[in-house]
Amino acid sequence: MTTYADVEMNIVRWAEARKIIPNSNPQTQLLKAVSEMGELADATIKHNVEDIQDGVGDVMVCLIVYCALQDINLVNCMEIAYDVIKNRKGTLLPNGVFVKE
Repeated sequence: MTTYADVEMNIVRWAEARKIIPNSNPQTQLLKAVSEMGELADATIKHNVEDIQDGVGDVMVCLIVYCALQDINLVNCMEIAYDVIKNRKGTLLPNGVFVKE
């Protein structure tokens, strides 16, 4: 079974082998992630599951490379975000608005 850490390390090695790391920079990777988010949004609107999966993967690759260039760990970033939200109380309304208690 492949772990998240294995996949993350494979992506970093891939980016190093192709000189994305160190010849890229965080700004370039951030712009690439935003571009990939646009493609993901398009796939979502079209309900294209195959393109949605590809889009999520592409966004994650960009974020992993971005974090590597910033010398930060994506899992740590998620843990920080979770620590902020884990005790929030409220409800997501059908119109997409989250109402805090």
